[in-house]
Amino acid sequence: MKESSRKQGAASPCAACKLLRRRCAQDCVFSPYFPADEPQKFANVHRVFGASNVNKMLQELPIHQRGDAVSSMVYEANARVRDPVYGCVGAISSLQQQIDVLQAQLALAQAEVVHLRVRHSTNFPGHGLCPDSPSSSGSPSSKQVSPQDNKGMFSHMDIVDEASLGESMWSC
Repeated sequence: MKESSRKQGAASPCAACKLLRRRCAQDCVFSPYFPADEPQKFANVHRVFGASNVNKMLQELPIHQRGDAVSSMVYEANARVRDPVYGCVGAISSLQQQIDVLQAQLALAQAEVVHLRVRHSTNFPGHGLCPDSPSSSGSPSSKQVSPQDNKGMFSHMDIVDEASLGESMWSC
């Protein structure tokens, strides 16, 4: 928990009391979390949640959980100011879409690596895979495949263990 920015003799109000234009009491619930030097932090929280609701939420929580609650409220309030309709859900959705695109790109790259391994082992028999390596044990990625059998091989885009690719492809 942060210490209040107020000293005993000086009555420098916290950002919440300053915005609300009230006297900041010694036991102000806002002062540990909304220091006077960060006025926009409370302004956004107040705009989205309202001072009364924030006060109620903080008083209902144990002291050790209030800092995390304030962090969450500040994050949501800032997201709502940037995107009034979706708030932080919009940011989460955008990040999830980026994850989906990157996972698809990774799957395509891994499928290409498998395809190149198969092509390498077909063009250079005995040079690409060691007979006693774990990757030549009959797994689908180590079998030689003719172009006719290759039609559906990469359609499901299996995740390939990159460590075993490096070992088996270049270790002979």
